[in-house]
Amino acid sequence: MLEEAERAAASPVTAREDRTDLPLVTIDPPGSMDLDQALCIERRGAGYRVWYAIADVGAFVRPGGAIDGEARVRAQTVYMADERVPLHPPLLSEGAASLLPGQVRPAALWRLDLGSDGEIEAVDLRRALVRSRERLDYDTVQAAVDTGRAEGTLALLAEVGPLRLERERARGGLSLPTPEQQVVPDGDGGYRVEFRTNHPCEAWNAQISLLTGMAAARVMLDAGAGVLRVLPEAGPEDVGKVRRVAAALGVPWPDGVSYAEVVHGIDPKIPGHAAFLHESTVLLRGAAYVSFDGAPPARALHAAVGAPYAHVTAPLRRLVDRYATEVCLAVAAGGPVPEEVTRALPELPEQMAAGGRRAGGVERACVDLVEAAVLRPRIGQAFEAVVIDVTDGKPGGQVQIAEPAVIARCDGDRLPLGERVPVRLTRADPQTREVRFAAV
Repeated sequence: MLEEAERAAASPVTAREDRTDLPLVTIDPPGSMDLDQALCIERRGAGYRVWYAIADVGAFVRPGGAIDGEARVRAQTVYMADERVPLHPPLLSEGAASLLPGQVRPAALWRLDLGSDGEIEAVDLRRALVRSRERLDYDTVQAAVDTGRAEGTLALLAEVGPLRLERERARGGLSLPTPEQQVVPDGDGGYRVEFRTNHPCEAWNAQISLLTGMAAARVMLDAGAGVLRVLPEAGPEDVGKVRRVAAALGVPWPDGVSYAEVVHGIDPKIPGHAAFLHESTVLLRGAAYVSFDGAPPARALHAAVGAPYAHVTAPLRRLVDRYATEVCLAVAAGGPVPEEVTRALPELPEQMAAGGRRAGGVERACVDLVEAAVLRPRIGQAFEAVVIDVTDGKPGGQVQIAEPAVIARCDGDRLPLGERVPVRLTRADPQTREVRFAAV
């Protein structure tokens, strides 16, 4: 496989349009090397033109080869605090295929024309050579916007991002404002866990990815072949349960108002709101991939996006994105979808499901291990916690500690959901990765 990667890195498929003139930039966490996307936004009359270059992994990896075979087993990159298990050999994912600044790279180049309201008006896609001008991180981008120093693409991202968030709300989509629990180095050779709240620019950047995924889904649905990311709408029983939770926690949910509209008014810093977000994730369960060839699938909606949606913007890190992009490129070029691509489509949903379970398990185990290691010297100490989950008729529940950033099981009768309670740490075992509290 590594020999194949070396050959591919030395001679990618390069017959394509030269668009190295575009002033593209990447926006990723600091230190990222597997750069999938590069962005450029221009004014277009009263509207906007978004150029979104996606790393063209298909220029290096062909279906049926050794790299493809291993990627179909891995399905996605697995991230840990101090290392990663990449989907592709780093020679490609962090080198020849990555949209690193100053390097000419093959890309799937999307052109998305938007109206003054942020609604999509026209789409174009083609293979091109691109060159990113600069690698930016979220802190840098947000600081530029907040201080009024943002120009060009960054200034326009601060316009287009909020417009797309408004469009999301109008179509009934939602993005949960839940703080991310993550493992980070503590500066002394160890690790700690913390809750990280995203910058507004991260939501704007995510909207560009969502916009592209929605455009890709429409291309594939019109062509009758492809693979979608779907999420069913929640059933009335689950919605009723979450409504009862909202009432118990004092979260306003007027009649006739959708769950998505309620979430837009949520502040996760408020204990009751944090508990509501945790409890209401039941409404967002069941996400899956659906492939099709010949007729659109009966279930094509992604309920959280509020529209059909596809994963196409992270092919260095996610297997399905490469295949979905190949479908879109073939359709955009007016030709048939390659047989080796359509032949792979039926197996992709299960391959991605298996890879997702594996990655999720590893990431959860890493967080659990660090939680237990950090708290082990503090067994017996008291903490203030917020009760974020209880089960009707059963004792105990889940609590969230702010410092350190821990979510764990808590023993006790009739824990008050959404309220602050004093708890005592009774167990922190790195061997079993178990942390447990008891109500005081």
